[in-house]
Amino acid sequence: MTLRFAPLNMHAWLRTWMLAVTFTWLAANVAEAAAEGPAVGSAAPDFKLQDQAGKWHELKDYRGKWVALYFYPKDKTPGCTTQACEFRDNVFAFRDANAVILGVSVDDVESHKEFSEKHGLPFPILADDKKTVAKEYGVLKRFLGAFELAKRDTFLINPEGKIVRHYADVDPDGHSKIVLKDIKDLQEKKS
Repeated sequence: MTLRFAPLNMHAWLRTWMLAVTFTWLAANVAEAAAEGPAVGSAAPDFKLQDQAGKWHELKDYRGKWVALYFYPKDKTPGCTTQACEFRDNVFAFRDANAVILGVSVDDVESHKEFSEKHGLPFPILADDKKTVAKEYGVLKRFLGAFELAKRDTFLINPEGKIVRHYADVDPDGHSKIVLKDIKDLQEKKS
């Protein structure tokens, strides 16, 4: 007895392929949704990371100040450079608003050091090379199926340590000014 299988016609093959792609997409999005970070209004997860000079920083060290905690994919890339340089150019306005800027990526301390020196960054950029903080904040994303990098998201944290804004998938062009404006607006509402 010989078993025979009918060959798949092009329509059936395409339908099977579309189902496989759909299930793969759904699985990826369910996993990403499960990895969502803290909600606006909740306490910002604390962390302990080293900056470009090897100095340790914990979020609790900044209690009493506004914190612009911005995650970015990779040192020395065009969008990340634009974003870092815009924060650099507005650093005095942030300081005047009792706010600190903390950049975070999954690059290591040495990469951050080179990036910071090249662009004169006067604020800490933190090395999350173990990817724990990016996971906790729900911003770790797989790119090209192989690389895990932080998404370009920013969390605005108030002086009490609560997340008051989450900017998802930000455009690096002008983002610093948007965050600064929101800090000032929120400060005015409080007074």
